[in-house]
Amino acid sequence: MKAVLLEEKLQYTTERAAPTPLDQEAVIRPTMVGICKTDLELVKGYMGFRGVLGHEFVGIVEECSDPSWVGKRVVGEINCSPRDNIVKDPRHQEGRTVLGILNRDGVMAERFTLPLENLLEVPPHVPDEVAVFAEPLAAAYQIQEQMGELPNEALVLGDGKLGALCALALEDLGCKVTWVGKHTSKLEALAHKVETLTADQPSPHAFALVVEATGSVSGLERALSDVKPQGTVILKTTVADPHQLNLSLIVINEIQVLGSRCGRFAPALEALAENRVDPRFLIEKIYPIEESMAAFEHAARRGAAKVLLKL
Repeated sequence: MKAVLLEEKLQYTTERAAPTPLDQEAVIRPTMVGICKTDLELVKGYMGFRGVLGHEFVGIVEECSDPSWVGKRVVGEINCSPRDNIVKDPRHQEGRTVLGILNRDGVMAERFTLPLENLLEVPPHVPDEVAVFAEPLAAAYQIQEQMGELPNEALVLGDGKLGALCALALEDLGCKVTWVGKHTSKLEALAHKVETLTADQPSPHAFALVVEATGSVSGLERALSDVKPQGTVILKTTVADPHQLNLSLIVINEIQVLGSRCGRFAPALEALAENRVDPRFLIEKIYPIEESMAAFEHAARRGAAKVLLKL
């Protein structure tokens, strides 16, 4: 089958064997998938992953031990319990696999498998180009799950895709958001919803909550300088490159730094279905999977917006 495969190098193949589902797994035919920053970092060597890439998807269930799922359009949680030890929340479970990231082939292929308990049906009125954002938007709503009660204001650093989604999610949750980025053209897309600053402008004041989503190893330095004493920095950036950082501010100002990644899909899918968040302004181009190498080159360009693959 057609697939985007990472072995010694990234490649497009037409000869990947179709997957065989394990017990209580579904075979899914993806209709649209996203290329994200994590995929680009995996290509650079992050996590040492080998296999089919991709974890952002919307698709159709084609085969399943539970026939009620067959034919349904779905998105799905990416952390997967071992089949002999299924738990309600496997995000930090020992022995878990992670779709397209850790010991499990991803979604950039004509077919892939996912456990039944991971599936969520997509409402019929939600188009594929919206539903495909469920995974990264869930990562944005994860901020509330980690913090519980949110402060009245938040600073979001980074005008890339995840930074934009974090700004939208926090605004939806009732925060007054200040969004910082390098590109005025990107910031203008949300100027009607949030306050915006270019990266060369100082923050108006310190914030109790700062979300670092710059995709850069240097982003944490600004986050630590812009957060209030005893405030919280949510760290979203994952990069393969090493970086030296002075950690003294964390101790001196008693700052809480929270690593933050996968969120539960239900809040994100609900926000998309109710049109509280519409991410389609982020889409820059949709490629057929046959042009996946060009799509990855496009996604890796500095400042590129969202690149999708259609199957």
